[in-house]
Amino acid sequence: MSKNVIEKTPTVEKHIKTRSGWGMLALTILMYLLSPALMVMSIGWIVKGEFHPAVGVCGLILSVILMIIAIIMSCGFMTIQPNTARVLVLFGEYKGTATEEGLRWVNPFYTKKRISLRANTLNGGHLKVNDKMGNPIEIANVTVWHVADTAKAVFDVDDYEGYVSAQSETALRHVASLYAYDHMDSADEDTNEITLRSNITEVSDVLKRELTERLSAAGVAVDDARLTHLAYAPEIAQAMLRRQQADAVIAAREKIVRGAVDMVEMALDELSEKHVVDMDDERKAAMVSNLLVILCSETEAQPVVNAGSLY
Repeated sequence: MSKNVIEKTPTVEKHIKTRSGWGMLALTILMYLLSPALMVMSIGWIVKGEFHPAVGVCGLILSVILMIIAIIMSCGFMTIQPNTARVLVLFGEYKGTATEEGLRWVNPFYTKKRISLRANTLNGGHLKVNDKMGNPIEIANVTVWHVADTAKAVFDVDDYEGYVSAQSETALRHVASLYAYDHMDSADEDTNEITLRSNITEVSDVLKRELTERLSAAGVAVDDARLTHLAYAPEIAQAMLRRQQADAVIAAREKIVRGAVDMVEMALDELSEKHVVDMDDERKAAMVSNLLVILCSETEAQPVVNAGSLY
């Protein structure tokens, strides 16, 4: 049974021009002053009988109307600071976004929602996720973002700040699962495979691109996204530390042995070339064994003085 899927149409941002509030402020203040003055004068006309009573009654009605108009006009004032905007809605219909700075005046019946266009920083908490190899790790990030489309931010999502927080966590979990924490052995390092620990810049760029795609629906632009914390989870941290120490010991031993072999080879070549001593293969093997022990040993070699003959 097929179901009809209703696709949501993104809201399109519209910019609306507003009037300067200073002229309207002067007019509103004038109405506030004229209304009580006209009321007092009308009451005086009625009491003194200088004019027909209908004139005084009309004056009272006009003073009340002026006061009501002044109160309604007062609802149209708003102030817009730098890097902020006001989303204007008239009886549920989106009319536009005002971004002109200073004291402004608009239709008093507009609903005015303030929204900041400034850069915001979201410091994510430490998350426990599994990397590409299934190892549990702790990871955190910081996201710098700002509202780029006020209409989408207000009308396409319920709470754009909560949406940013939720999508930032989701994107970080997804990116962390795409890469291994570190190279497991030297063979992996030769493949130039991206890892979380060794390629933080590349991983951060991937995270930024994914966040940009996810947050575009809310009219939010991502200025920067970086990893701020990366570590193995406590339950495997000790085991991974021992593995890293073992890798370091093996690498160091490999370098020592390689250097020792080169030094022994050089010593044998120098002795043979200068005819310092003539040795058969058996004595050369013994000398090589002694030199390798001396060069590869972790402790200092103790010399043995041979008081007899060499043979």
